[in-house]
Amino acid sequence: MSQETQQSGTPAPPVPSREEARARLDTLKEWLDARLEPLLEENEVPGAAVAVCVGDKVIDAAAGVLSTETKVEATTDSVFQIGSVTKVWTATLAMQLVDEGVLDLDAPVRTYLPDFELADDKAAATVTTQHLMSHTAGFEGDFMTDTGLSDDCLEKFVATFGTIPQLFPPGERFSYNNAAYCLMGRLVEVLRGQPYDVCLRRYLCEPLGLTHTATGPYEALMYRAAVGHVRHEPGAPPRPAAIWATVRSNAAAGSLLAMRPRDLLAFARMHLADGVAPDGTRVLSAESARAMREPHVDLPYLGFMGDHWALGWETFDLPGGTVVGHDGGTVGQGAFLRVVPGRDVAVALQINGGDPLGLYVEIVGRVLRDLAGIELRPLPKPDPDAPRIDASRYVGTYTATAGDTVVSQDADGRIWVERRPKGVFAQLDRQAERVELLPDREGTLIAAVPEMGIHRLFTFVGDDGAGRARFLHTGRADRRADA
Repeated sequence: MSQETQQSGTPAPPVPSREEARARLDTLKEWLDARLEPLLEENEVPGAAVAVCVGDKVIDAAAGVLSTETKVEATTDSVFQIGSVTKVWTATLAMQLVDEGVLDLDAPVRTYLPDFELADDKAAATVTTQHLMSHTAGFEGDFMTDTGLSDDCLEKFVATFGTIPQLFPPGERFSYNNAAYCLMGRLVEVLRGQPYDVCLRRYLCEPLGLTHTATGPYEALMYRAAVGHVRHEPGAPPRPAAIWATVRSNAAAGSLLAMRPRDLLAFARMHLADGVAPDGTRVLSAESARAMREPHVDLPYLGFMGDHWALGWETFDLPGGTVVGHDGGTVGQGAFLRVVPGRDVAVALQINGGDPLGLYVEIVGRVLRDLAGIELRPLPKPDPDAPRIDASRYVGTYTATAGDTVVSQDADGRIWVERRPKGVFAQLDRQAERVELLPDREGTLIAAVPEMGIHRLFTFVGDDGAGRARFLHTGRADRRADA
């Protein structure tokens, strides 16, 4: 069941004609120029840039500053990190290899990387590139091992996968997996015989004619580059993060790639045109571009996230039509990309800290409504009068490499969650926190207070054989640790 049918339906607006949508871009540009700066202030976002297109007609806008320390103003040519939106680029590089007959999505990864290992050898022998693309590989995915800055850093990183635990057999369910995309980046390197960032530039950036895109910090310095901002203490205003980016070994999953919104839209427009770049260059076959948008796995109810995952893209069944997209978050930077196939509409929103959801709802919501006749679903909100429930199925400790999550219920029947970051995640300005949870629907609890503008959902799936949830799902499936 899609999340659209799970929630009370919001009526879809009328779908404008292509000519009407193009004409509305001018009005949208005036609105962005007037409204973007106040939106930043309302949501404590230091700086942002946005670009919108209907076909080949593109508008953009920017406001705020790239750093609250330097006060350098954000412009439409400023580059922001796109974070995990990079994953769609990595999937596109892999699909180009499919077009060339070099890569078979259904063949085991070991066909191309014979030395590939996981803690579970059976899983390592059967996991395929399709599993990697759709986040169904089943192994834990949040690793940021620093293997240096040299061109062999990704090769070295993948060589450490032999200790990664398996959560479930490949193909069984969805669990967002950064490491899987790093592995796919390594596949691209091996089959191309070139480092990942060279492949990005040669097979995507250059054919797309991108002029303000950086595959790493050394290139980003050539442009007006945004700095990420984080809240160093709860309730404090966003301040520049201690680092600009994380490790190069995670570049294929989204640790480094930065660009201006217009460049990100050029990539989106290529996908809207079924593989043809804005200047007419064929970058990807029409068959592969369409295959990347076809749902491959259903997602559990996760609120802000989509309904399905395809081959790289996330898909949303919204009132009025289907939208594909991807979000990205790095150290204090964020990106939202939404694409409406068949209606030639796309929007890229990039920010450098604060609470981005307010901007997303107003800007992306207006774009989809006015230009594509599609309405966003309301963000999930808790019911403060929800009755107390027996949470024994949910109570326990759930573990992952990034941290442990403890769900408890006190003597008054109130439910609490405490997240305790571990390793590198404990060093990235993240602190342990304890939040009350309220019942939302069967199998799902919702945070009583918002975080970065959204009330997080905690969905419990599977069974441990004793009537308790096997996984706590927040996009990642964290396994139960207590016996």
